[in-house]
Amino acid sequence: MTAATTTLNDGIVAIDTEYARSLQDASHLVIEDGRAAFVDTGVKDSVPLLIAALRAQGLDVGDVDYVILTHVHLDHAGGAGRLMQELPNARCVVHRYGARHMIDPAKLVAGTEAVYGVEQTRKTYGTILPIDERRIHVPEDGDWISLNGRELQLLDTEGHARHHHVINDPASKGVFTGDSFGVSYRELDTDNGEIVFPTSTPVQFDPVEAHKAVDRIMGCEPEQLYLTHYSRVRNLERLAEQMHRGIDAYVAIAQQHEHDAGRSANIRAGLTDYYAEQLADHGYTGSRAEMLEVMDIDIELNAQGLEFWLEKRNQ
Repeated sequence: MTAATTTLNDGIVAIDTEYARSLQDASHLVIEDGRAAFVDTGVKDSVPLLIAALRAQGLDVGDVDYVILTHVHLDHAGGAGRLMQELPNARCVVHRYGARHMIDPAKLVAGTEAVYGVEQTRKTYGTILPIDERRIHVPEDGDWISLNGRELQLLDTEGHARHHHVINDPASKGVFTGDSFGVSYRELDTDNGEIVFPTSTPVQFDPVEAHKAVDRIMGCEPEQLYLTHYSRVRNLERLAEQMHRGIDAYVAIAQQHEHDAGRSANIRAGLTDYYAEQLADHGYTGSRAEMLEVMDIDIELNAQGLEFWLEKRNQ
């Protein structure tokens, strides 16, 4: 099996997990003098691709010290249990609010089934395997771990999910952001560079904390970010402004349609129009249909997450 990879900088390799479609979901392999870590895993069926990418770098399963999860949503962590079975020396680094779901995934699976449905969850994610509690490392906010002398810092970033942290990597002057700095798909790049959109997927979106997460990431003074959806972005001051504007735009769209009879459909339509407008301003020349091919999943999940936020706000 051959994995689609992109060699980035400072020992970092982006691996296409082939979740949902190509160039939608990346795992990042970090290599430091013969030792390695994976950041996010994709889903169970992604694991052979990750192992193939590792071996293509001249490494093997015994050379991996960490599987680091930015959070436990299944497009990021669904393959972690299976991957850990393949890596005899690795520890799984996971946020304190997510660790129990990796030890016993039952509630995580049930929550995913509530969003996607039972059939779609099983088709997309398969069986989610547990991880032995003895192989899990739970850092505190701000803690550092060492990958063969390369220091990586775990920083809490709520907003997308309470069980989310990012990984500050001073060696690459970068941060692995999971979903805390949104999504940026390469199909949407133009001569103006990348464009980024927040992600408000269910069920813990919090716009106040989402703004704080962007600021905390930028406080690391990175030169590049490594997004799970999809990989390296630069021009960070401009993208941070896009994130802040986007978070506020999502809130405005949700509030505009809060009391509509057709609230779900109207929020989806509002998000679709917002993406189309932002992309047009960005110089994107693809059709609306082409944009939807890239953004359709995000539109559906972001709309659902905004509805959850409206409901929680009114409780």
